[in-house]
Amino acid sequence: MLAYAYGKAEVEWKINNPKRPFPFLTATFRPGVEQNALFAQPTDKKDNDGDGKIDEPDEFVTNARAGQSPHNFNPSYAFDVGFQDDKGKTYWNDLTLFNDFAKLMLKTAGITWGGNFKKLQDRPHFELTGWENMPKK
Repeated sequence: MLAYAYGKAEVEWKINNPKRPFPFLTATFRPGVEQNALFAQPTDKKDNDGDGKIDEPDEFVTNARAGQSPHNFNPSYAFDVGFQDDKGKTYWNDLTLFNDFAKLMLKTAGITWGGNFKKLQDRPHFELTGWENMPKK
């Protein structure tokens, strides 16, 4: 379902937005060790975002520990996207790109967008709705 939704949205994006940066997958399956490291970022005594400051609020990137994220299962029940232009420039913070791509992704039933999350909006994130009740591997 995720692959279908992404493929459909990507084709529509490329047809209707030939001059805009294009979407690409940045994260699908994420091992538990990596998930826990992301969860710990706000308190790990490191400068995780490269701005010279340690353990600041903007290093908070996930509510989930290992096993609590749809990224932690194989096949993954989630993926994240980024955008890149034809010159190789990557766009991580252009809200318009994420919002517009989400409209295309959400045309497929059964997809939840992280931009609609209440606690921590995660615009690059898409997941299967109800993944918590699906078989886990």
